[in-house]
Amino acid sequence: MEFTHVSAAGGQCSVRVAGPDSRHAVLLLPDAGDSVDVYDAVSERLHNSDLKTVALESIDGVSDEAILAVLDELKLSWVHLVGSGAGAEPAWMLAAKTFGRFASLIAVNRCHPAVADEQGTVRAADCPPVELPTTLVVGNSLGRAAADASGRFVYSDFRVVQLDGVDNIPADASAALATEIVLRTSPW
Repeated sequence: MEFTHVSAAGGQCSVRVAGPDSRHAVLLLPDAGDSVDVYDAVSERLHNSDLKTVALESIDGVSDEAILAVLDELKLSWVHLVGSGAGAEPAWMLAAKTFGRFASLIAVNRCHPAVADEQGTVRAADCPPVELPTTLVVGNSLGRAAADASGRFVYSDFRVVQLDGVDNIPADASAALATEIVLRTSPW
């Protein structure tokens, strides 16, 4: 993948841009502590499906405004949004609060921020509902009850895909994750 440094909200963001020059692009936000390499196998499959990928090197200290600035700098006005773990938190928030920039949301192992997780933690009670087609992919780290409860906060098509026995979905179930992303990018 090509490494690109993009000016974003008063600083620099490192992103990897790869894939065909397509009208469909996918923004990938990794989990905290995960290297962006976790998305390599997913990205390869997305490229084979004629999708361009933009992956942030890290979400540490990156604001929602900085993510939008990256998209502006890359001249991407309409993308599919994918976030894993802690990277799913800004993905949910951006999908809920930013009209007209995102075509779909794929969240991995993180319920809607207004839903209590298995530990009873509500991350953002003020997060509005998402009005985008949304897929929540869950493995071992998020229970089905919290995943299903997220459906109350999605005012569009909502799917939960459960992958039993998988801890790190982007690394250990790249084919399944890529399939869910491709399904959300298809207009049919």
